[in-house]
Amino acid sequence: MPALTAKPNFLIIVADDLGFSDLGCFGSADIPTPNLDALANEGCRLAAFHTASACSPTRSMLMSGTDNHLAGLGQMAETIGRNKVFQGRPGYEGMLNTRVAALGEVLRDAGYDTFMSGKWHLGMTEDSLPHARGFDRVFSLLPGGGNHYGYEPVLDDGSPVVKILPPIYVENGDFIDHRTLPKPFYSTTYFTERMLGYLETRDADKPFLAYLPYTAPHWPLQAPPEVVAKYKGRYDAGPEVLRDERLAGLKQRGIVEPNVTAHPLCSVGDSRPWAKMSDVERQESARRMEVYAAMIEIMDAEIGRVIAWLKENDQYDNTFIFFSSDNGAEGSYMEALPVLGDDFQANIRKYFDNSLDNIGRANSFTSIGASWAQAATAPNRMYKAWITEGGIRCPAIIRYPGFRNGSVSQAFTTVMDIMPSLLEMAGVSHPAPSYRDRKVLPMRGKSWVDYLSGRTDYVHSENAVHGWELFGQSAIRQGPWKAVWIPSDDAKWSLYNLSSDAGETQDLAEQEPERLVEMIRLWRDYEAETGIVRLDPDQAFALRGYGFYRGTKV
Repeated sequence: MPALTAKPNFLIIVADDLGFSDLGCFGSADIPTPNLDALANEGCRLAAFHTASACSPTRSMLMSGTDNHLAGLGQMAETIGRNKVFQGRPGYEGMLNTRVAALGEVLRDAGYDTFMSGKWHLGMTEDSLPHARGFDRVFSLLPGGGNHYGYEPVLDDGSPVVKILPPIYVENGDFIDHRTLPKPFYSTTYFTERMLGYLETRDADKPFLAYLPYTAPHWPLQAPPEVVAKYKGRYDAGPEVLRDERLAGLKQRGIVEPNVTAHPLCSVGDSRPWAKMSDVERQESARRMEVYAAMIEIMDAEIGRVIAWLKENDQYDNTFIFFSSDNGAEGSYMEALPVLGDDFQANIRKYFDNSLDNIGRANSFTSIGASWAQAATAPNRMYKAWITEGGIRCPAIIRYPGFRNGSVSQAFTTVMDIMPSLLEMAGVSHPAPSYRDRKVLPMRGKSWVDYLSGRTDYVHSENAVHGWELFGQSAIRQGPWKAVWIPSDDAKWSLYNLSSDAGETQDLAEQEPERLVEMIRLWRDYEAETGIVRLDPDQAFALRGYGFYRGTKV
């Protein structure tokens, strides 16, 4: 490995709601991702990388190096706004709070040019914008997602039809009118264009942090028809068949054990087995998956443009490249989500066209649903918003000379590790306990440098404890052991040994009662350390509005 004498550049790329096996290098044979596959083959695939179970909590951990409950996203801002129990509580500000020193702030102070193009989801007030938290040059979509073509119908009162994804963009420190975005507009392409512009006009004497968080393949599912057409018929056999294909690919690539037991595919809400759908339902479902695949293919191609720029400008080998998803694939039918109400669903029908031939166009609004999401997260259990492995175990790739090149790593890692890793590579100390006249928290993540350099065999020791909590679900992990609490009418803690049961299929709570007691004790410690707001069952059931906890067995 080259000596870390000169400060390296950093390129951090985040996909939005990408499934565990959606990339070729992570098992997919159906979606071509040659650029990410090339990074993986040259670099290191992190097969045990973990995030939060939803977007903004993960991003707060990435930007702070600490737990989302400490960094301000104890719940998503959208959830906090609907639930008084969280409002006014430390760690539940709904934005990246001032108790943390942000990655962009610290690296900018250390002499880095800091660029961002893409989704922020960490605050919409002036003092919480990416420009205010360390990024000098910014083009950003502030909320959790948006129409990928910039199609934004409005109601009679002038408010957006899709209120959960308001079209709020900023350029540097200024809000901009989304109607002024250049046409044709497609999010993945435009985010890439802006980042390439920043890189082209950078100060060549300074290292850079480039943060490129795409909104693909987040709903609404939208992609150019000519790309979608490549996948016509590819998914006609249904999600169960795709799931088997993906599992075979994961095993062949060494991502999961050959004898892994996948968690059974669960029917959730209105989802039904493929064989019980009508022909029309199957066609519409397959078309949604075709669009989803096209979105991933396009994202890979745009990442390829950035990689090409690095190579053409002799920056490739001096740039630490990291890619991951922010959580598991999204399995909820967002266009039918109960919490959004009858008015929302009526407006989707009024202002959008979800007919078969129109799915994927600018004026459509669809998502892939529970079965396709589980095909993409297998062998893991469930998908985004679940605290099970399907919600928090994500594909991740590192590429930097001398960092376990050409390998697959099974070492447990977390999104909180990114900031300490970058700071060590840059030779920068974290400013805790104070930064700019305010108290800030230390990082909870660990640097990857010693592990990736081959000096150690792990990032986190066997005794290290890691906790998760979101939407009323809770989990605690120590070594291979993981205890999980999921709200239900007869809720109780379950216990799994992930070293032999990655799919969380065998509850060992009764066989290992002492271990379970210890894990619950560790959970209580984590709960106290991070200030988690405890919920009663009814609050947990209603929290995100999915309505599938009661009566759903997973």
